[in-house]
Amino acid sequence: MAHAHASNVKRIWTVFFILSVITIVEVVLGIIRPEWSMAMVIGMKLLNWIFIILTLVKAYYIAWAFMHLEGEKGSFRWSIVLPLIILVPYLAALLLTEGHYIHEVMKQGFVSWDF
Repeated sequence: MAHAHASNVKRIWTVFFILSVITIVEVVLGIIRPEWSMAMVIGMKLLNWIFIILTLVKAYYIAWAFMHLEGEKGSFRWSIVLPLIILVPYLAALLLTEGHYIHEVMKQGFVSWDF
């Protein structure tokens, strides 16, 4: 029984290390904001795309580790992950489209910035 406990401790430290490295990369990129990351890609800065991708990787890994998806059958894993792969980009596209529309309406002065 002690052996199982040791492997759980190792697993927890592995997850902690991986998530910490990804978070440190995000923080460092956010602080230094390298010049190459300011290039526009599909209407957004490359740095924003990097943050979105790293956040999705962290979310997937958290689900993988803490929801114990690595021990489940492939079909069950895909039933959880596939809707997220489809719905998160869809939601992001909707939010960006609506946000751009609202910004243009406010910028052109049709509605005042009272809120």
